[in-house]
Amino acid sequence: MESQKDARKIQILRLPDVCKATGLGRSMVYQLEAEQRFPARVRIGERAVGWLEDEIQGWLAERIVLSRRSSV
Repeated sequence: MESQKDARKIQILRLPDVCKATGLGRSMVYQLEAEQRFPARVRIGERAVGWLEDEIQGWLAERIVLSRRSSV
């Protein structure tokens, strides 16, 4: 079981890291999430949330594809 955990590490990003990775501001992240156009946050504590890095990276990749498709 331990080797399965090591094979795929789950990384949770806090809001400042999400903003840095996406170039979005805090309120835009929350607005897009409310509109279900951004990955949903994960509760990691009583007063702490984060976003899965894989989902953020997937969202960014999708934005790139959509941007390139519409500009052609």
